[in-house]
Amino acid sequence: MSPVKIDVYSLLARLRERRPLVHHLTNWVTIYDCANVVKVLGASPVMAHAREEVAQMTGLAQALVLNIGTLTPDLVAAMEIAALSANAQGIPVILDACGAGATTLRDEACFRLLGAVKIGILKGNASEIARLAGEDVVTRGVDAAPVKQDLLALAQGLAKARQATVVITGAQDLVADGHKHYRILNGHPLMAQVVGTGCMAASIIGAFAAVEPDLADAAAAALVCFGVAAEVAAAGAGGPGTFKEKLFDALYHLDRQTLEQRQRVEA
Repeated sequence: MSPVKIDVYSLLARLRERRPLVHHLTNWVTIYDCANVVKVLGASPVMAHAREEVAQMTGLAQALVLNIGTLTPDLVAAMEIAALSANAQGIPVILDACGAGATTLRDEACFRLLGAVKIGILKGNASEIARLAGEDVVTRGVDAAPVKQDLLALAQGLAKARQATVVITGAQDLVADGHKHYRILNGHPLMAQVVGTGCMAASIIGAFAAVEPDLADAAAAALVCFGVAAEVAAAGAGGPGTFKEKLFDALYHLDRQTLEQRQRVEA
């Protein structure tokens, strides 16, 4: 891979101008942070989980984010209804496979959704994505377990098999859609010390996908913004608590100069 520059700020400016609605059926542990992270970027979050309204709410949105972090069978059924509505209206669907590889229920939920609806972006950590690619791995709850396979090859293979953009988050983030790929080197170790940064990443990806039809570019731009903001926040943080507080401020204040100077992307 070689260094490349993505015009991240133009996508962020488009997001701030259009203020897209991002519908979530998401993780109860991190739902507040997911809503906040979308809001500070300039988009608008909504979290509607009832089967009786998910299709209608999705029809008002410009992106749909599904996160199985605190799944129940009823919630998975609602996710399928919402995603079918999104598919019918050309709205991108992002699936965060939170905890895939940890339990049979989570694996079955992911494979059910992947079989029933069109997932535009499939996101997870290394072991979550490896499990969905058919590898014999066990995720440590919602924390990544070691994966022996080459992660870029794994992402590219799953992207082709599922006709989707695949995102693997970690110390370095990977984005692949079967035709092109990115490695995002931005970020900070404190991100791993705050519960919910993975869920927030999925929400930010959803916000960018709402305004950019090239889902690989949308995901890469989202992860650059998140990683750069984390670097800025960490510079003035005393620990995980102040880091999280400053992270929202850093996302809110992102500008062209900061993004252009700090982004570290390879393709």
